[in-house]
Formats: sequence, structure tokens, C-alpha cells
Amino acid sequence: MPNGTMPERLTAAETYAAKVDALVAQRSRLLPTREERTDRWAQRASFFRLDPRRKLDRNARALLDLIQPDDSVLDIGGGAGRLGLPAALNCREVVNVEASDAMRAEFDAAAVEAGIANARNVAGRWPENAGGLSADVVMTANVTYFARDIAPFLQAMDRAATRLSVVGVWSVPPPDRARVLFELVYGEPRAPTPTHLDLLAVLWEMGILADVTVLPEPFRGFRTRFDTRDEAIDHALGSVEAADRPGARELLERHFQDLFRPRDESGFEATWVPQEAREMLITWTPKGS
Repeated sequence: MPNGTMPERLTAAETYAAKVDALVAQRSRLLPTREERTDRWAQRASFFRLDPRRKLDRNARALLDLIQPDDSVLDIGGGAGRLGLPAALNCREVVNVEASDAMRAEFDAAAVEAGIANARNVAGRWPENAGGLSADVVMTANVTYFARDIAPFLQAMDRAATRLSVVGVWSVPPPDRARVLFELVYGEPRAPTPTHLDLLAVLWEMGILADVTVLPEPFRGFRTRFDTRDEAIDHALGSVEAADRPGARELLERHFQDLFRPRDESGFEATWVPQEAREMLITWTPKGS
């Protein structure tokens, strides 16, 4: 370096933003003709609607056990109410801050069907549409991966919460679970999604020393078992948005034995999905509480 100067070091928040920018730039370059819908969840929202009164797995139960009966809850990016609506059954009120019209519609329909009257939606993105919202508990799950301006996002959570802030993330972010397929199909590594390590570094930079709880259940949101060869390939192509990419199907056909193995009973099982992913709850007491 000239005059012995050192390169300027990025802050944790700047590093986080740079990772999100790299993801967006890669997607724009590799999928230049992909039309972005106003509501990206419009065609898939119904798949995220679950029965609020279902038996919860241990991970969901661990998160909801943090909520007390008298609590009000803000669920940021809570979608169709996967966690927010079960929480509403055991607390005073839940407000779902959600940008997707389709997700909010599924949330409302599920609430009506389950007879839940203490849950409502607020349309918009966080923190732009925080609008003075506050609650005893402010939580978000599987949202922070793509929040480019992560420090304002977390600061708004901290300001809005009066008792507890909760962020749920996976050690391997769900978008990165198809990284083997991505590199095979596109010929380059997938730009990495920010992880819990990046998130914790931003919190520490903000002066927040959060607690981290590793949850017991493995990742179940990614399908790994298929009845037929065509079904397996179709799912793999969809996982990396390559169903229409010229030559992609033929490429996966050639590498099928590297990507899938026969199941003992029948069908096939994916071998490209990492098994080490664990869900974590990152929690802290708000500064102003």
C-alpha cells in the first residue's frame, strides 16, 4: 500500500450489505430475463399456510415458549402465520408485519378458519413500515438473510420490543442448501447468503451481546425423497430456478448418480443437500427495557 497505509476495513453491517449485493448482482447476471413479480410469493403463498392448531415441532415450540400469556407480539415477515398464528393462541395479541398481499390473505384465512380473533396484519416492509409499532416481543424467522440494511432492521426491532427480541435463522441458510446444484448448473459457486455469524457480528457492533440457542430439530423444509427419476430432476431444477435453462435438464441427467441414490424401498434420495443445518434462536433484551 502507498505510504504504508492499510486498506479501510468494512464494518460488520457493510460486510453484510456487500454479501446481499453480491447475491442480487449474481442473480441479475445469471437470470437477466427472469421477470420479477410485484409480489414474489403470489403463486406460492398457499404452500406456507399451516393449521395454527397443529402439533408443533420442538423448534417452533422452543420459540413460542419464549412468549408469555400477557405478551403482545410483532412477527416481522411472518408470512402466512406459520409461527404467528400458533403464538396468538397463547398470548394477548399478534401483529403480522408482512409485505406480500398473498401471504397476508393466507394469514387472514387461516386465522378465520382456526377461530383466532387476536391476530391482524400490517402491510409493508420492515423497518420502513414500522410506523411506531411496538410489542412485548418482536420476532422474525428466516427473514434476515436478505435484509441488506441489516443494522436499521435490527435497531428497529430493538426499539419496538419492550421485553424481548428474537431472530430465528438456520446455520446453513435455506437458499444455500442447493449450492451443489447451483454450481453444477451455472458453472460458478453461488454467492454466499449472510449467516448467523454475520448477523451476530452486526449485533456486537451495535453493542448487543445476544444469546444463541441451538434447536434440536433438523431442517425439514427441503424435499429430499422422490418417487421417480423425473420427479427428482424436476425438483432439482426448480431448486435453482433452472427449469427453463437450456441444457440444464440434460446436465442433471448426466450427473444423476452423483446427485441422487436409490432408496431401499423405492424411488430416490437427494445426496446434494447438506445434513448439518441447525436452527438457532438469537435473543436479546432490548436496550430500552
